[in-house]
Amino acid sequence: MGEFTAAALGFPAALFSAALIVVVSFWLLVLLGGAEHDSFDGHAHGGAAGAGGVPVTVVASLVIAIAWFTSLTGSVLVRRLDVPAAARSELSVGVLAVALVLSWVVTRLLVRRLRSLFPDLPPPSRLDFIGLTCTIRTGSVSARFGQAEVAAADGSTAVVQVRQHGREDLRSGSTALLYAFDEDGEFFWVAPFDPALDPRSAP
Repeated sequence: MGEFTAAALGFPAALFSAALIVVVSFWLLVLLGGAEHDSFDGHAHGGAAGAGGVPVTVVASLVIAIAWFTSLTGSVLVRRLDVPAAARSELSVGVLAVALVLSWVVTRLLVRRLRSLFPDLPPPSRLDFIGLTCTIRTGSVSARFGQAEVAAADGSTAVVQVRQHGREDLRSGSTALLYAFDEDGEFFWVAPFDPALDPRSAP
């Protein structure tokens, strides 16, 4: 058995080999007109993932292909090392971890550049900010005045108009939750929020 075949059928590359066959078969169907590139539930919603705005099939294909190539390359290098079998097994597990992390990081970078190839996607909406936390940028927030900075899913930031009910102490630097949008006044209703509860701030 050749070195390439042994690595492709061995751990950890074998974990991705079957998935890669499915990916290649799918894209062959797309080229032959037997399937659409966005056949599976439209587009990815990648808040933490950062992969929003691109069909799920494209994101999954990139992750699988990059993970397979990385694990295959790592497997070949590990097999060439003159180390005990136990150490080789540990290195193979490390190769798997690197392949998973690297594939996701590279996919996120590529997706950012691929978004321009899918102009049929709906444009970003201010309603997308509902449910996100923001940072107050004015001295205070009342029912008539206030501004805050919010980070979108793609990492960009925007300054939005905010208002609040009641007399909660929201000052510059405070964290608040955008929970509703007033279309007539074009502002968001906010409420105080503990930043420690924000899932996007988790390590």
